[in-house]
Parts: sequence; C-alpha cells; structure tokens
Amino acid sequence: MTNAASSSLFRLENSWRPVEGDPTGALDFRLFNLSDAPISGFSLAYTSLTRVSGASRFENADFIERNANYHAFKAPEGLVLQPGESWSFSVVGLTRPAKHRTDGAKSAFLILDDDRYVDVACDDLMLSGGVAERPKPLLPEGKVEEPWFILPWPAALSLDPAEEPPVALYPAEGSALEAVKSVDGVIALFSRLFESGHVPFSLAPVEGGRAIAFETDAAMGKESYAIGFGDTITIRAATATGRQYALTVLAQMLSAAREKGSAFRFPASGTIEDAPRYGWRGTHLDVSRQFYETADVLRLLDILAWHRMNIFHWHLTDDEAWRLEIKAYPELTGIGATRAPGTKMPPQLGNGAEPVRGFYSQDEVRAVVSHAAALGIEVIPEVDIPGHSTAALAALPELADGQEAPESYHSVQGFPNNALNPAIEETYVFLGKVFDEMVDLFPARYIHIGGDEVADNTWLASPLARALMEKEGVDGTFGLQSYFMKRIQKMLAERGKTLAGWDEVSHGGGVEREGTLLMAWQKPEVGIALAQDGYDVVMTPGQAYYLDMVQDEAFQEPGASWAGTVPPEHSYTYEAEGDFPEELKARMRGVQSCIWSEHFLSRGYFNHLVFPRISAVAEAGWTPKARKNWLRFAALAPKSPKL
Repeated sequence: MTNAASSSLFRLENSWRPVEGDPTGALDFRLFNLSDAPISGFSLAYTSLTRVSGASRFENADFIERNANYHAFKAPEGLVLQPGESWSFSVVGLTRPAKHRTDGAKSAFLILDDDRYVDVACDDLMLSGGVAERPKPLLPEGKVEEPWFILPWPAALSLDPAEEPPVALYPAEGSALEAVKSVDGVIALFSRLFESGHVPFSLAPVEGGRAIAFETDAAMGKESYAIGFGDTITIRAATATGRQYALTVLAQMLSAAREKGSAFRFPASGTIEDAPRYGWRGTHLDVSRQFYETADVLRLLDILAWHRMNIFHWHLTDDEAWRLEIKAYPELTGIGATRAPGTKMPPQLGNGAEPVRGFYSQDEVRAVVSHAAALGIEVIPEVDIPGHSTAALAALPELADGQEAPESYHSVQGFPNNALNPAIEETYVFLGKVFDEMVDLFPARYIHIGGDEVADNTWLASPLARALMEKEGVDGTFGLQSYFMKRIQKMLAERGKTLAGWDEVSHGGGVEREGTLLMAWQKPEVGIALAQDGYDVVMTPGQAYYLDMVQDEAFQEPGASWAGTVPPEHSYTYEAEGDFPEELKARMRGVQSCIWSEHFLSRGYFNHLVFPRISAVAEAGWTPKARKNWLRFAALAPKSPKL
C-alpha cells in the first residue's frame, strides 16, 4: 500500500453535478498544465468506479475506450495546452450517480503522441450544485461500567479490582514448556502490535509481578478458556489456542490498567469463563484490486489474533490481478499480476503511468500460513472462478473460445468476457494444476472458489458452450455454472478438499450440499434461503460486514455505497442469526468481515474504513448478544491496533 503523494507537472480536478432528467448526473473534468512546456495531440486516461455508460455524452473530448474502470479520452483536434492553462471536458450520463468523494477519478495519466505516459495528480471528487456535507463522528463518547479492557467482551466474568496493577505476569515455577512458549508467543504478538508498549509478561519472576499457573482441562471446547484471579492467576484451557486467548485477554487488561490516568483496572480476584459465540470468526482480504506486501498481511493476522478471530479468507485472484505464484503457469504472475498502460491489463483503481506488479511467492505464502497457524488462525485461500477471471485469461488466452465475439458480455464491473469457459476441457486441466499446488500450500479443509457475479448472459455467444448445453441438457448461464461447479467440487474432493464459495454457487442447481460452505453476501435473507436449501452458511452481508462501505451518508465520507451506509454501530449491533428458524441455526457457522480493496489507495484509507468496524465484527462473532454493549465498545475500540 502507498501513502506518499508528490507534486506533479499536471493535475486533474473533477466534480459531479446533477443533470435534469438524468439521475446519474455528470462528471466535469479540468486538466491543469503545471509544466514549462505546451502539450498537444494528447489523450487523457483515468480510472474511476463511476463509469461511462452506453448512453453517455461527451463534451469537449472524444471518447476512445473503457475497460472496466479504465477510461481514455482524446483532447479536441488542434488543442494546444500552454503552461498555466487548463482544459475542461464533461461526461454526461453515467452508470450511477456519484454519492461520495471517492466516486470520482482515482488516478490519471497522459498519453502523448510519442507513446509516452506521464502521470497526472488526481484529487478527490468535488460536488457541484449542492453542499458537500461533512460526516458525523463515527463513535459516540464511550462509557465503561466495568473497569476491564477486554475486546471482544467475554461470555461471563465476575471480578474485583486491585488497587494497583502488577508490574508484569510470569509463568509459575514448574510450568510446562508448552505453556511458557504460549507466554513467549503473546509477548511477541504484543511487541509487534505495540512497538512502544510496555510488555505485560516476563518469562522469569518479576518483583511486584504475579505468577500464572496453567491447567489443562480436556473437557473444555478447543477455543474456550477460564481465568481465576488470586495471589496466583490460573488459566484453564484444553488447547494451545484457548491458552493463547486467555493470555491475550490478560495482556489487554494489564496494558490498559497500566496507563496513567486509566479508567481500567486489573483484577485482584474473581473469574472469567469464556467461549466464542460462533466457530467461524473471519476476515476476508482482497489483494487483487490493491496489493498488500507480505508484512502488511502478517500484521493484519496479528490484529485478528488480538481480537480472537480465527479465519483469514485470502482473496488471491480477481479480474484485476492474479496474486498467487503457480509454478506450472508463471505467466499468471507475469502478465496476470501486472497492470500497465498499453498492455492486456490496463491500469485500474488508482494505477497510473508506471507499471504496477505484485504477487506472493510460494515461500511467502508458506510464511503467512505458518504465522497464522501459530496464532490459531486458519487461512482459507480463494481463486475466484469462473467469473472474475480477466487476469487468468489475459495470461492464458488459449482458455477462451476463439469463436466467441470479443465483447459478447460484460461483468457488472464492466470487464468483457471475463469468465472461464466450462466447455473448454483445458480449463479443468489448468485448474487441476492450480489446485495441486494450492493443496501443498494451504492445509485448510476448504478452498474457496468464488462463484460470484457471473453475468446472466455469459457464454451464450460461445459455440462450444452452446454445444455443451445441448449435450448435458443444461439451460443458460447458470445451468452451465452449476455444471462447472460440480466438476470443480469433484476435483477438490479428489484432492481432499471441500468447496467453499459465495452464495451464487447455489445458482442453476448449485452443487452437492453436504459439507459445502457458502458465504451470504448479497443480503441477509440469502443466508436463510441457503440454509433452507441445505447449505452451511457464513454470514457476511454487505449491509453490515463489508468494511469498504461508507460509514456516513455525507458526501465527504470515503468508501463504496452500493450496499448502503454501514456505520460502526450497525456492524456492531447487527444480529447475523436474524430470522433464522431454530432448526436452521446449526447451519449458520459464523460471521465474517470483508475487506474489498477498490477504495483503499493508501494506509490512511484502509485504517479509516476498516477500524473500528473490524473490532465490531470480532465482538459480534465472539460475544453473546446479551453481553454486547455499544457504549462500552465505543470506549474500547479506539485503542485497538491498526495496520
């Protein structure tokens, strides 16, 4: 992720205005020449999620092309833009109205007549014809009724405060090596998350400290723990994960109680009895739209562990890039992981004149998986198929039906012909080799295969697909998708893996229900329908758990808005079980936040949108409904670590 901004020889300003008779309005652009030389015969390219449509009109510019979020316009014939001058043009009629400051151009560059590309600085979208309101505070002033810093809040506790916190906590004499290693692991976790923090543990006895004794209780759940406070603190747990959770809670309590003037205390006596509400408490990270260095992924895992979350769903491929090294197909992370002007993978979502490349080597993947496992986190990899496959098809064009018209269908994001064709047998050879390498990298039970957002006219212009439909007796796009998914499910089973996917995997007849895990993202009611149809479900509706959504309706608030406005209070108070009938609740496996990265052009954007909502989803996944408290959460959440 990038944080730096610099001055430029050119700057593009843009604004949205309403247009009478057209609810989508217009984008007005103005390019400033801040260089010392005139330019002429140039084109301007920009990336924007507010896209031109087939009905768009263009004023003072000639439209060249659009590829999803990439747009290119040619300046009027004869225009010479002198130093200090500006050129204005407009796009009237869009795919949707702009509602927030991040709905305009995210990046821009010039295409000069000698095939040079020159970056253009880009500003947030302005609003014309109305007042761009400022957002309200995201959190109220918090209120702590019990003086304990624990996030997420435990299932049950009864504690009495000490006058002063201990200097540090340390393993009691005679503690088993595995228990001491657990203490050492949480010391390392705390030190990574809080670089200037006072480490709450010591491996050796400390003057003014308190000892921790460890007991193994095989009757407890694998993520449960209990803490008894007295002259010696006692931790009971069945597993290393439960022990880690207990130590993390102690670290939270002690580090908060140590702060000068803190409202928080450390217990003198009492107990905590705790277990998670749901077994699946996940966070998804989209690394295709924006690339995150391995160090950032490792830090996100640390943040999940601090919140006692146990699933990391790694969205490794999409239209915009293929990020997973597959040794059988090096072109996937050559062509498919590079976006650059003048290539099959043009700039998208904030990219400019310079090529942008990023992928994870298999050694880096193993490091991430190992780090996660040490924290009690399971890594669920995703390759998004059959749709969202532009990057794979750019790298492997032989997987397309050559008889199919080049733009016979478009995805909702505007990518043409972006789905792997179920009628091409080489598709399955390719995916088999991908799965073979993934099985070696990821020990998790599940491989997530996407299955979302296949346009409803996909493949219908492919003669090969039509022949397959007739041969197999399947009907339309979703019949073909079901045929494809069933074959994929069988391929995964042969490799000892279970299929997970987005809720659209159920379309067209779906797949075998037994063991399949689907994620309900489109709206909450979908989760209930999937459970009624026999699928296990993780609830991750965009309306509550998508962390790229705007948190306030104000124009100046950044983020996406297709699922509405998602303030932290809604993410916190939303009840994922909703109207699940009692007999279906066993199929509701848990909850997951999703970090989609279209709007995350910097670490600042990431932290603003992800926090405190990721903490809210963590507490929603762990804490019983009756123990949740919004004002307590508002007091605790701002102290959580950020990326």
